[in-house]
Amino acid sequence: MTIMKPAQFSGKLKTVLRSDLPLLAVLFGFILMSVATGQFSNYDSQLEYTAALGVNEWGLPYHEFGHFINQPPLGFYTGALFLRFFGSSYSVAVTVPTLFGAGCIFLLYEIGRVLYGRQTGLFAAALFASTPWHIVLSRSFLIDAQCLFFSLLYLLVGIYATKKNSAKLLLLSGMFFGVAFLTKAFAVFMLVPLAIFYLYAGQRNLWRTFMGALFFVPALVFTYLWYEIISTRGFFAAFTHDDFHFFITGAAPSPFFVVNYLLGALGIFVLAAGAVSLLISFARRKSLGKLFASDMICLVTVAAVLGVNMFLVLGKNLNCPYNNPIKYDYQFLPLFCLLAASLLNKFYSLDLANLGGKRRKLVFLVTLFGLVLIVASMIQNVLVLNGYATQTGIRFDVEGEMGYSFEHAALNVAPHISWAVQWLGFAIVALTLLWANRKRLKTLGAALRQL
Repeated sequence: MTIMKPAQFSGKLKTVLRSDLPLLAVLFGFILMSVATGQFSNYDSQLEYTAALGVNEWGLPYHEFGHFINQPPLGFYTGALFLRFFGSSYSVAVTVPTLFGAGCIFLLYEIGRVLYGRQTGLFAAALFASTPWHIVLSRSFLIDAQCLFFSLLYLLVGIYATKKNSAKLLLLSGMFFGVAFLTKAFAVFMLVPLAIFYLYAGQRNLWRTFMGALFFVPALVFTYLWYEIISTRGFFAAFTHDDFHFFITGAAPSPFFVVNYLLGALGIFVLAAGAVSLLISFARRKSLGKLFASDMICLVTVAAVLGVNMFLVLGKNLNCPYNNPIKYDYQFLPLFCLLAASLLNKFYSLDLANLGGKRRKLVFLVTLFGLVLIVASMIQNVLVLNGYATQTGIRFDVEGEMGYSFEHAALNVAPHISWAVQWLGFAIVALTLLWANRKRLKTLGAALRQL
């Protein structure tokens, strides 16, 4: 056994703290903000909670004996395992999506680190962690946070597999995809960025084509075992859902229903920051190189997720996708946060010591403006969370009377304490970002004096 000398241990500790402490601080800030916001419940969360209890009682995710919940099963087994060990109350059950929500933040950081760099990964994770959309889904017993976690996991492992040209890692990514798909079918959306990266970053040959096909085998096996052997509902039951049986009645939806939803769920500041990030990407596409490619991966994923939602509503006239963008568009959120946060990487790539010329100054000011918008959006997020902490019910509006509602499962009787804890969580996240970028901030003042 090798004994580490004190100097070696000290150096190792400093390295770990320098690399991992900022992420841990962001995760801690997320836990504070989410727990202080409260627990949320609605018809869907109670139905899924009942199915998890059904696993412990009957061994299968029944919401009534003999009646399966019309969702893939894995999320309910995960919840049931937690309920068996820690108690069966709803407040205990909500801990499960909260932990998976924290895991999503970690995975987003890792994906950002691989695609853009450590600082951008941290910035994207901080933005995602403060988003009310993510926090509410992480504080309701819904399987969406679990699905997003496994989706981001198979995307991350798939990126590793492509960069290392590893068949074993690609098969492992396929296994995680099978787990994600057996949690919720929305997992298919993360195939978009993975497929683009796999085709863009790797060699094109027959072996890679074969491995790409082999990627889907675990998901097919898992799905067959559950739907055909265990539940005996038939393999194709995996591709049907009650959501596709309810149609819109009354007034036709607006073509801008997704925009209306995003303005309410995310706010104008972060949407504008995403637009600024894209503007800078196209303006500097030649100099950004691989960063531009990463932005395009995020953009195509965002467009694919939102496009499917719009097709189901405007093309198929389905009510549930119209009423529930909070679920149908959830898988777009981490990639959009990455796209917006990549402004930091674009800012770092500027030569702040040489801002001569109108074009360079304009690019610098627009990039800085985008970063200010992200900071403003994070402050706005906390103000929204302050409101959620005191409301008996909240609704993510789409348009008119359409929207997805929650009720507070346990309204805090001391709102001032909740507000203080929320702001404390945000302060930890904000100070972490300032500390992580302290060296670059020193050069910002000098750059501003050049203008």
